[in-house]
Order: sequence, then C-alpha cells, then structure tokens
Amino acid sequence: MVRDRIVVTGIGAMTPLGGDLATSWEGLLAGASGVVIVEDEWARELPVRLAGRLPVDPGVSLPRKDARKLDRCEQMAMVTAREAWADAGRPEVDPQRLAVVIGTGYGGVQSTLGQHRIVEAGNARRMSPHAIIMLMANGPAAWVSIDLGARAGARTPISACASGAEAISIAMEMIQLDLADVVVAGGVEAPVDNLPLAAFAQMRALSTRHDDPAAASRPFDVDRDGFVLGEGAAVVVLEREGFAAARGARVHAVAAGASVNSDAADITTADPVNQARAISTALRRAGVLPTDIGLVHAHATSTPVGDPLEAEAIAAAIGTHPAVTATKSMTGHTLGAAGAIGAVATICALRDGLIPPVRNLDRLDPEIKLDVVTGVARRERVHAAVANAFGFGGHNATLVFTAV
Repeated sequence: MVRDRIVVTGIGAMTPLGGDLATSWEGLLAGASGVVIVEDEWARELPVRLAGRLPVDPGVSLPRKDARKLDRCEQMAMVTAREAWADAGRPEVDPQRLAVVIGTGYGGVQSTLGQHRIVEAGNARRMSPHAIIMLMANGPAAWVSIDLGARAGARTPISACASGAEAISIAMEMIQLDLADVVVAGGVEAPVDNLPLAAFAQMRALSTRHDDPAAASRPFDVDRDGFVLGEGAAVVVLEREGFAAARGARVHAVAAGASVNSDAADITTADPVNQARAISTALRRAGVLPTDIGLVHAHATSTPVGDPLEAEAIAAAIGTHPAVTATKSMTGHTLGAAGAIGAVATICALRDGLIPPVRNLDRLDPEIKLDVVTGVARRERVHAAVANAFGFGGHNATLVFTAV
C-alpha cells in the first residue's frame, strides 16, 4: 500500500460550454448555457428536442484518417485526454506504471444507431469496417491507452451516471495499491441521438421547456421538470505525490478520498441513506471532517424526485453549511461523463477560489435546505470539497478533493 498522497496534475474537458477546459470553465463561472434545440432531421418528430451539445466538432482536432475510425465519444476521449496529458507536462513514466480508466454509460451509441440505420436500409455492405471498434464501450479507454502507451491497464467502469466518478475512484485505488504511478482517468458520453432522447422522454425524465432551452435545466428550482440530455468528456491525470514532486509537476489539487456503494433497491429512484453513506465513507477515507467541507458539487440533475433526495443526503452526511453548486444547470446531464465533469469543476473551484453559480435557480425548492450558489460565481477559498455522482441502478460515487 502506497502512503503518498494522490495529486491532480493535469485536467482536460469538452462540454456544451466549450471545446477545452479553459473555455468550459469560463462558461461555468459565467453561468452560461450550452442547451439548444436539436435541429437534426432525425429529431423532427421527437417529443423532446432539447440537448446540451458541444460547440465544436471533436473530430476536427484529429487527423481525418484517425477520426473516421472513432465514434464521437472516442474522439472526445482522445482530445480531452491529450489536453490533460499536455497540462500535466507529458510525464515521462514507465509504460508498465501508466494506466487509463475512462468510464461511460453507453459507449458508442451514435455509431451503434448509425450503423443499424444502414443495415435497416438494406445496405449492410456499406457499413463501416470500423463499426465494432466504434461502438464498443471500452473504446475510449482503449484508444487513449494506445495513444499514451499505457500498459498498466485500460479499464472501463460502466455504472450509468456514476461512471466518470467511479473511474477516478478506481484510478486512486490503482495508485494506492501500487499498481501505477500515473493514471489518466475520467468519463465520456455522446448520447445525443434519437433513441436515447426518445427513451428518456418516454420515461418522462426530460424537461420539455422548448420555449426557453437555456432555462430548461434548473436543479433545485421549484419549477424544475426534468433533466436535459447532454454530451461531454472530462479527464484528469492523477499521480503519486512523490512521483509528481520528483519531476517538478504543477499540482491542481489533492485527490484525497473516494467511495462507491450501491442501493440494491429501486432501479431508478435513489436512496438518500446510501448516498449519505457514500459521502461519509469518502470523508473518512480522505481524513476530513464534515465541518472541513466548504463546497459540494451536487449530482443534481434537475428532476423533481432526485434533487430533494440528494439534498437530504448532503445535509445528513455533511450538514447545510457548505456552498453547493450544480453545473448540470449549464451543461445538461452528460450521463457517464457527468461525474468526471463535476470532479473537474470541483478541482478548478479549489484551485481558483471561485465557485460556479447554479443557473436558472429562480425559486429554491423549500425542501432543499442547502446554501446553493446562485446569480454570480462566489469568490471563496475552500480547503476541502465533495463531488457526487449517482446513477440509475443505485450506483453511488463520491469523491473528495482538497486544496494544495
């Protein structure tokens, strides 16, 4: 067991607010919105056409011969991992001590649907020869491991909306167990297509606020009516502190603790008792007290049922004193990428002393007894912060980060 702390030395992100970390972070601090009406032909008859979409094409950053082999989520993973790797200073590390862990909820769903349409049209011989490697859920982790030459493992947790956070927790475990010195970890999702939109709409999970897309995602607001489907990716580079110090690496934050558990109850409705347990366990493993926590990045998807349950869990495990943010109000819900994007927002908030506001919070639900940041970014230096991610199936993941 390695006794070194685990530090964050690199960050990358692509969100509906920007094609890189700097632009995305600027948008989060400004309270901007990346939610739009989907105008594609395939969306014309859908009951819900709202989505958080990237403002850039991730394939443009890659050579054309490479981009055509990759699903959109694989492209996003490659671009974001390269940004994080460059931000970390491209560590010189033994390939046998370098690992990749990238979670996703659905993998190459756009390739799956696109290739299926070709077959259904009677054109099976026109399918891409790369179809299998484009649709497989382990593709993002596999491609990034190939790109970086990582041979200590290329792992893919699939735990719905907790996938990205769980990936980071696995990365931390790998370093603690001395299986790697450096791990590139995060989450990615590119689900904006007709089947995911129609399916979530059919279960009445999505907002239908088509008259004002930017106001559709409204966590904790009394008038919230569902989440907005979004796409995105976020990746961090985690290192054993001694390894990072030896090469003079810049450190953004400390990855202090993590916890993953399961409700083993309802497939869609969360259990606040187990969410609170995940938070408390992560705090204990991080060696921090509830009173030390100054910021919580809430999972807060903007659903009528889910938001109050998480608020109950936060209050039970930590209290009502920390500042709370919920960046899905700006990006929409990026499913398997959400936990990683939340982690990145938390890390940046610790680093810069700025907490993004929750957009569209006009009237706080009276059931929510939390200090939710609204209006403008709050300037506050925080020592320790929590990032939550909870997924269908009863998957609960909590990460704890501390300032350097």
